[in-house]
Amino acid sequence: MIPNIIYAIKHKNQVAVYDNKVAIAFEQIGRYGSFVFMIFNIPYTYIGFWFSFGKIFYITVNAFLLLGYCLSWIVLWNKNGIVKALLLSIIPSLVFILSSILIASIPLFLFAVIFSIAHILISIRNAKKV
Repeated sequence: MIPNIIYAIKHKNQVAVYDNKVAIAFEQIGRYGSFVFMIFNIPYTYIGFWFSFGKIFYITVNAFLLLGYCLSWIVLWNKNGIVKALLLSIIPSLVFILSSILIASIPLFLFAVIFSIAHILISIRNAKKV
């Protein structure tokens, strides 16, 4: 979130080029649904870590994805294009999807897929129009 906040402050007057209200709505629904189900679990909709070292694997995988996201963001700070758009949209999508698989959470998986499709679509369309 910190890289996104810094970007928003630096580019506060920048308007999104791809302005599809439906895609944006699905992205937000997926994003906030994923946030909620990363924190809260509804009984009988998730299994939890389904192998013995699941929690360690979960933390390790998410730490590497976070590191990859931050490094991509730093390296590509002054660049625009499809590579930046893909990296900075696929990595957060992987965080949500892999987390849902590792804890076997059905709602998290559904919201993660909705977020991923919409977020990647919006990122690619914005990159192509810039």
